[in-house]
Formats: sequence, C-alpha cells, structure tokens
Amino acid sequence: MSLEGMVIEEEMCPVTEEEKNALLHKKHKDIARIDQESKRTHGWYVRVRFMGKVHSKFFSDRKCGGKNSSLLSAIGWRNQTEKLLGKVRTNRHMVTVSSSGTGVVGVRLNEDLGRYEVSWVTPIGKQGKTSVSINKHGKRGAFERACAIRAQKERERLQGH
Repeated sequence: MSLEGMVIEEEMCPVTEEEKNALLHKKHKDIARIDQESKRTHGWYVRVRFMGKVHSKFFSDRKCGGKNSSLLSAIGWRNQTEKLLGKVRTNRHMVTVSSSGTGVVGVRLNEDLGRYEVSWVTPIGKQGKTSVSINKHGKRGAFERACAIRAQKERERLQGH
C-alpha cells in the first residue's frame, strides 16, 4: 500500500484565535513539534506505527502556511494514514507488540503456578489482572480463555466502559 500522493481529508478548522491557540497547546498522539533553529527547521513530525512498520512525514510551517496550518495538515495525514492502514483511531496508548513469550499482549504463562496471567488497563487507567488455571481448563483452553478475557477488556477500555 503506497501512501505517496495521498489526498488529505479536510478537517474542521478552528474558528477563533482562542481555538487555534488551544489546538497548538493540546497534545496530539503520534505528532511532535520540531523547532530546530540551527537548521531553520520548524514544523510537525508525524509518526504512525502499525503492525511493525513506521510511516512518517514532516509538515513544514513554511510550506503549509504557518504553525496552525501545518498542524492541521499533520493531524489530517495521521488520521487518513491510520484509516488506510486499518489502525483504530484513538488517543489512548495502544500496545501492539508482545514481549510476554505468548505472542499476545497482556497474556503471559506462569508455569510455576500453572496458569496464564492476564493484565490490562481499565477505562479509568487502573491496572486489572486475573488468571486462568491450566489444571482446570488444559493448556490450550486456558490460553484461549485468557486471550478472550484480554480482548474483551481491551474493547471495554477503548469504548470507555
């Protein structure tokens, strides 16, 4: 899939100066401000990570017509790139790479205790944990149950329930 030559969807432009200033001071996921005087570089750098690949683009204040315009262009490019890639658009932090050894984020095998341990972040930002017994469900059954619990908890977090 090529992202070159992509047309940016129009975004609602802030109407008042106050709204423009609020937009500049608000945090935007995957978008960083670059102000490097020594290289006369000013603009917004967008980095979209998905499925092990990084898609990035720089939006120069000079080329876009100012700080607000370059930020709006950066937001539009990020949103459209995520849409094209099939990535869920959210401002919440998403972990997509597992380091647990099971290959599933938030699910790990605890062989000493004979269980799969499941962890997640609740919609209010607290840590949630549970476990599924291998003795009770078998290794495959426990793993499948643990994965189902993790998937359900992630859906709840993203929906804000």
